[in-house]
Amino acid sequence: MAQERERIRRRPGEVSEPVASAPEVAGQGGVHKIDELLDEIDSVLEENAEEFVKNYVQKGGE
Repeated sequence: MAQERERIRRRPGEVSEPVASAPEVAGQGGVHKIDELLDEIDSVLEENAEEFVKNYVQKGGE
């Protein structure tokens, strides 16, 4: 199915509104928390990967 695009035509002298920049998604605190979570997952997998996978599948994972 072909996608249709709507073209916007501006009149001469028309000024477009400035677009605000996107907020920062994750600061250093967010990155640190993600790193901690990944480290925890790594340690669980090192100890018993089979149990981790079984629990994941039982909770609806694929």
